[in-house]
Amino acid sequence: MKKGKMKSGTYLGFMFTLPAVIYMLIFIGYPMIENLILSLKNVDVYTFAQPANQQFIGIANYVELFMDTNSIMTKSIINTLIFTVGSIFFQFFIGFGLALLFSKKFRGCSFFRGVTMISWLLPVTVAGLLFKFMFASSGGIINQFLMALHILDTPLDWLLEPRSAMTAIIVANIWIGIPFNMMLLITGLTTIPSEVYESANLDGAGKLQTLFSITIPMIKPAIMSVLTLGFVYTFKVFDLVWVMTKGGPVNATELVSTYAYRLSFEEFLFSKGAAAANVLFLILLVVGCFYIKLINDEEEAM
Repeated sequence: MKKGKMKSGTYLGFMFTLPAVIYMLIFIGYPMIENLILSLKNVDVYTFAQPANQQFIGIANYVELFMDTNSIMTKSIINTLIFTVGSIFFQFFIGFGLALLFSKKFRGCSFFRGVTMISWLLPVTVAGLLFKFMFASSGGIINQFLMALHILDTPLDWLLEPRSAMTAIIVANIWIGIPFNMMLLITGLTTIPSEVYESANLDGAGKLQTLFSITIPMIKPAIMSVLTLGFVYTFKVFDLVWVMTKGGPVNATELVSTYAYRLSFEEFLFSKGAAAANVLFLILLVVGCFYIKLINDEEEAM
């Protein structure tokens, strides 16, 4: 009877998961396989509608992407890493500070926490346009503010200079991602029993000692989740950068996502665009596997 119940439970569980499996195979698995096949062919605007003329060239598209004298692909990967690390660093520390603040009970806490969520709820394209106007060389509020503080003497062309353009898109992405970090970390903070803090207080532990000896170790799984998911979300950012700079100036803010889009839908080199997208997928796959391993290690430790 027990074996029969186990089998029926297994079949029932399989039937519940079957719609999700079918959905993933059709809308995720099939496009991924087609994209991989496309990256191994030579498909452009002339041969896109002529499958018979689509020549199989193996990994030539990948080799060409990385072996060019001035490889934009390599530069886009470096730019994406700079953009991702710069964004995550400030998003995490600001989000963690706000999480510590809003985990306390004080008048207006719910209101200010809700206001902080506006940047996360706002569509990314709208946020991109907002920051594009803010960083504008003429009439932009950033230049006006810095000139009023006498930090700048003349307006700076933020989005037309390579270094300042990267800074601008990082600042915009930090503003968007802070609420995501804050909410996940607040959730982690709520799992810490109040008795632990009371015991630490009775033992004479200071605030910094409590933070580093109790709070951070006890929300380590939440911190790892925030950092890993933040890396994945930031590494594949497209719309914000495309709205603000379109990868310019002179490829200074060209990310892997924007480069793949440019190859496919502006230069109509569909196979190269697919290859660039697969490079992005491979990097995120490695990060995803690392995240799953961390989760499994945490569960085994518990």
